[in-house]
Amino acid sequence: MERTLVLKNLFKLLSLALLSFAASQAHAQAGADALVRQISVDVINTAKTDKAVQGGDLARIQSLVESKVMPHVNFEVVTRSAVGPQWRSATPEQRGLLQTEFKTLLIRVYAGAISQLGDQSVEVTKTLPVSGSKQVVVQTEVRGKGEPIKLDYRLDQPADGSWKIIDVNVGGLWLVQNYRSQFAQELGKGGIDGLIATLAERNKAAGKS
Repeated sequence: MERTLVLKNLFKLLSLALLSFAASQAHAQAGADALVRQISVDVINTAKTDKAVQGGDLARIQSLVESKVMPHVNFEVVTRSAVGPQWRSATPEQRGLLQTEFKTLLIRVYAGAISQLGDQSVEVTKTLPVSGSKQVVVQTEVRGKGEPIKLDYRLDQPADGSWKIIDVNVGGLWLVQNYRSQFAQELGKGGIDGLIATLAERNKAAGKS
């Protein structure tokens, strides 16, 4: 009888623990949903009402990306992931330069996508946990004329509890993972310094166009 009571109490404790964990996970995912929704609404609303953005003013579009999107990106994680194993051998100065140049590159890529926005909206469709980590993938669709465009965000939650974007998937292609294969070629030819030089040259050339 006593053993049965102990087992029942243990089962209750385990059930409460599981429910508490599920509730905390759901709350965390809701936070990630809210962040992606906020970013999407802010960017699209500005793109719809800002005449300079509508007119294709690249400087204004890049400023929009810098202020609305980039504060929510973890550039150290993003750059480390794109560079791969050679990140560990990079000096603090090299890491800083890599982050700066890669950030400039990503701002231009995102700005190019925003310049194509018209009368569209973004809907969060699903949020999925990434197994074995604190990461989640927030799936969204850009809806307007024609077929919806899938736009997914991978987010991580650092120790401070805030959500940060660490990759973006456009139409089935993860952006940071794609750059990793490109960077691997440059790293194979010129190492870390060669990659920094290539990124700086690419950004400089894009700035003149």
